[in-house]
Amino acid sequence: MKIKDIVCALEHFAPLPLQESYDNAGLQVGLTEAEASGALLCLDVTEEVMQEAISLGCNVVISHHPLLFRPLRTLTDNTQVERVVRMAVQNDIAIYSAHTNLDNAEDGVNYKIAEKLSLMDVQMINAHKVKVMENGKERMVKAGSGVIGYLPVPMKASQFLAWVKEVFHVDVLMHNEPLSRPIQSVALCGGAGDFVLEDALRLEADAFLTGEMHYHQYFGSEQRIQIGVLGHYQSEQYTMEIMRTLLEEKAPELPVFVTRINTNPIKYL
Repeated sequence: MKIKDIVCALEHFAPLPLQESYDNAGLQVGLTEAEASGALLCLDVTEEVMQEAISLGCNVVISHHPLLFRPLRTLTDNTQVERVVRMAVQNDIAIYSAHTNLDNAEDGVNYKIAEKLSLMDVQMINAHKVKVMENGKERMVKAGSGVIGYLPVPMKASQFLAWVKEVFHVDVLMHNEPLSRPIQSVALCGGAGDFVLEDALRLEADAFLTGEMHYHQYFGSEQRIQIGVLGHYQSEQYTMEIMRTLLEEKAPELPVFVTRINTNPIKYL
């Protein structure tokens, strides 16, 4: 299988037109005509991840967060991004990123979070159709920001928060005051998803989960909605499972590895 076939499989599942305007998902570094020797999946591309790919014999690294958000002005050893690009080029490793296109895709990042919470009847928030061209043919793809679903059984707010902390291995779960009513409907958006809070309130969700939220957004929703903020990395850590399942289905002969490196740059005392 060539690297371009992997790219096609990823972009069929999460087409690039689904990404946000500020994003830079897609091929980051490398050529796609080469045969794929193996794929390493990660959230962030770091020097340690690249070294892991080299040691595993992988010539493809697939990340969630793009390595390149802005054009490079130099290619030296001054920054981690520049060093990673040099490592990729020197070792003939292609780097591909599926970011907000995977966030916004059906069965994408937010669906995986909902799955981990055992939510039922999961629906996209702000669902809309996006026109995608694939192999010269046009198709319409469903996209949305965040999802909402329902717990099988209502839970006390304190129980729900403790459970979320356990499921996502969160060291410090930030939240507003616990609701006095049970929680059953849960809206969520992985990563920096605080922009979905107003939609969660509009939909009268009992709880809203995300990875990051600004301080002032905690005010004004007391006893209206249970807010839980997991941390950016923690909320998206299961994204690699989506990629692995897809590649195992579309390319069963391809060696696929999930990084053993925790790339979360935020530490907790």
